[in-house]
Amino acid sequence: MLFNSIAFLIFLPIVFILYWRVFNKNYKYQNMLLLAASFYFYGCWDWRFLFLLIFSIGLDYFSGIQIENSKTKKMATFWLTLSIAINLGFLGFFKYYNFFIENFAELLSSFGFGVNMWVLKVILPVGISFYTFHGLSYVIDVYKKRIPAERNYVDYAVFVSYFPLLVAGPIERATHLLPQIQRKRSFDYEKAKDGMAQILWGFFKKMVIADNCAPIVNEIFNNYHTESASNLVLGAVLFAFQIYGDFSGYSDIALGTSRLFGLELLKNFSFPYFSRDIAEFWRRWHISLSSWFRDYLYIPLGGSKGGLWMKIRNTFIIFLVSGFWHGANWTFIIWGGLNALFFLPLLIAEKNRHNLEVVAMGKIIPSFREVFSILMTFTLTCFAWIFFRSESVSDAIGFIKGIFNKSLFSFPTEFRLVLSGLIIFMLVIEWWNRTHDYGLKIQDRKPWVQSVIYIIVAFLILNFANFGSNEFIYFQF
Repeated sequence: MLFNSIAFLIFLPIVFILYWRVFNKNYKYQNMLLLAASFYFYGCWDWRFLFLLIFSIGLDYFSGIQIENSKTKKMATFWLTLSIAINLGFLGFFKYYNFFIENFAELLSSFGFGVNMWVLKVILPVGISFYTFHGLSYVIDVYKKRIPAERNYVDYAVFVSYFPLLVAGPIERATHLLPQIQRKRSFDYEKAKDGMAQILWGFFKKMVIADNCAPIVNEIFNNYHTESASNLVLGAVLFAFQIYGDFSGYSDIALGTSRLFGLELLKNFSFPYFSRDIAEFWRRWHISLSSWFRDYLYIPLGGSKGGLWMKIRNTFIIFLVSGFWHGANWTFIIWGGLNALFFLPLLIAEKNRHNLEVVAMGKIIPSFREVFSILMTFTLTCFAWIFFRSESVSDAIGFIKGIFNKSLFSFPTEFRLVLSGLIIFMLVIEWWNRTHDYGLKIQDRKPWVQSVIYIIVAFLILNFANFGSNEFIYFQF
């Protein structure tokens, strides 16, 4: 079931009414409703993969109890290792099996051995990377005694499968979401209103920005060898806005939807294209994944405590693994490696913790230096996005080569004035509210200002949205 579908627009009000009008007497009944709704939501994709989700929930629920009940450290480690191995085994089989088999076959053929390898002909279970990471963080936190093992199966199952975040995040932590699930919720009109505003902004970014960028981006990337250099640059820039509108739009809808049910999810985006360096960008882009890798991979590897070479090693590991998490393709690994290279000068100069505050704080217009830094960071990001979007490394290299010719100074034929205006509108709104949680959070403005902006956004959605129920990009991850 897609957020941007008629089915979801019917599903959400039904669950909302049942949640607050029928099951509101007891939070345990509300949790049962959320679990049933989440299983139905996920089953709408492919009911067969619902069994995989249920198995994953049961595995980590049981493992957490066994870890806590273990009499010795050795036994607790055994259950932790077993849970991690099975979780990563399923993830590796569905997501990476073909990648390793195909690359192994190519390696053998380069030595003159012709082989026919069996490849997996099955679709990737939607959201497997996300709910697998939910379970992994839980069992690790139980092992580290950051949280007690959950004995209530329904509560734990809701934490893993909660429908707003199930298929594309944010990647939640048991330490953050479980305590909310286990206490009584009361309807809060102001929170619900805030949630609706965030949902509205998410729909705008997804259906107006991302879905209108997508056809142009597809045309340019699919035919890069015949496009002008100026069109290629335009394609890279539009993809940057497509993936931002698509993924941050999903996150806004997820966070806003969850707020309707009295549950706060982790913030996943914080205006990343206003970043002044790559380190700041990664503190603001897909925050839940970046922090997950920081806490469960980077810090256990030694983090920044060792010497410079250890810091460099750990930085490359986390970026390369992050790239590989996104997909079984060398393009994602190179994308991760490029971001590591962009990050490296900041790390060596010990400037990776600069720019922690909001850009141009207290000012309407940023300084020339801030504008230059933002544009340079955006340029590096767009360059890396070329690999992320391309079907193969050779396509990405061909795309980049095509940029460097005299047609770079021609006017791009794929330029669309209306779409450019809509992107500028989005940037202006987000710049105006960059100190808040999301772009349309304007609660400190006068009520009439809020109403006017909400009406304008709704008008733009009704007039310019792509109502084709296009899938979200991150569903493939």
